[in-house]
Amino acid sequence: MAVKTALTRTAGLESERGMEFSHFDEGGNAIMVDVSGKADTLRTATASGEISLSRECFEIVRSGGMQKGDVLGAARIAGIMGAKRTFELIPLCHILNLTAVRVDFEFLEKPGEERAGIAAVCTVSCRGKTGVEMEALTGVSVSLLTIYDMCKAVDRRMEIGKICLLSKHGGKSGDFVRE
Repeated sequence: MAVKTALTRTAGLESERGMEFSHFDEGGNAIMVDVSGKADTLRTATASGEISLSRECFEIVRSGGMQKGDVLGAARIAGIMGAKRTFELIPLCHILNLTAVRVDFEFLEKPGEERAGIAAVCTVSCRGKTGVEMEALTGVSVSLLTIYDMCKAVDRRMEIGKICLLSKHGGKSGDFVRE
């Protein structure tokens, strides 16, 4: 009952842009947004995030010496799979026919520091009725979680963070580019 009460209070609230939240009906019930009347357009989104690791773990990943295998290769495949399966993980996401998913990594290090990092960037595209922001965010999150899973025997102090949408293009709301 408490959940329905909280959702009911949320119904009708407006976002900072003055738009109503679209995943609730007039009674505050969660709904999947009806996009059947929208035109198919090209949609793209890019998200990024980082994982911080010990210098020892960082060097093992960079050299390809992790006992479990190719960490970034596995993380790339996991990120692509995560993006493709977002609709199964996020309850109100639509099933999308993704046309491209790309996951890239960059090693982040500063000389003399005992910790280093790996940045992940996921870019997703489709021609459809709704955007692919959640797919890009899920892809980058799953890729970073896979790095954690494959490296936890060496470093359990890893931290995942800075996950954010970098850009989105297409759709009625227009383009967004993080400054």
